[in-house]
Amino acid sequence: MKDSVIILGAGAPDGLGGALARRFAADGLHVIVTGRTLAKLQAIVEQVTAAGGSIEARRVDVTASDDQDQLFAYAAERGPLGAVVFNAGINARIPFEEISAEQFEKYWRINCLGAFLAAQRAMPILRAQGSGSMLFTGASGSLRGKANFAPFASSKAALRNLAQSLAREYGPQGVHVAHIIVDGLIDGQRAKQFLAEHLDSLGEQGALSPDAIAQAFAFIHGQERSAWTHELDLRPFREAW
Repeated sequence: MKDSVIILGAGAPDGLGGALARRFAADGLHVIVTGRTLAKLQAIVEQVTAAGGSIEARRVDVTASDDQDQLFAYAAERGPLGAVVFNAGINARIPFEEISAEQFEKYWRINCLGAFLAAQRAMPILRAQGSGSMLFTGASGSLRGKANFAPFASSKAALRNLAQSLAREYGPQGVHVAHIIVDGLIDGQRAKQFLAEHLDSLGEQGALSPDAIAQAFAFIHGQERSAWTHELDLRPFREAW
């Protein structure tokens, strides 16, 4: 039976989640895509299936312990777990004085607590195997807090430190933990829908290609133990940093 890869927060088929599913399926893994909207997940399933890949979809709210319990129990029963990718996230521009406590907590629950819940279930499985990868999608906010992005930046910075702690604890036990910083706009459905003018202003290859990002994730997953990457930052060649 093929090793499985779980992608939490798969999102739209032309976004990063869809690209990750296509790439890992092309590499011969059985892909389990998860999210809160089954219609989006089904579109990814149809793409991967049409290309001859092995894939299935499950509805999962990353902030719900019961959902994650059921997901990882199923994955453990199915067979070896090759990788877990935490790609769930929420982001929006909000002036600081307009942020409610409820909003701030919502960002933390999705961007950080969801990752904690996934790791708490994934790491014992991967440790027992003595192999496998736990990969986290980071962002510009993982490194620096920009104006009007306090909930996003604080939760993404917390995610980064969670990944570091896990890497130091589980790396010596054979589990590869990595944090991939996506520093720039992703050329996917959300950007095309909500930031079309800005996307056009960036020019050709001025935004990150989801397939190119997925290639980096797959590269990290396939690294030999003698030369593991923990953190990798990706940005378009025109991105100011």
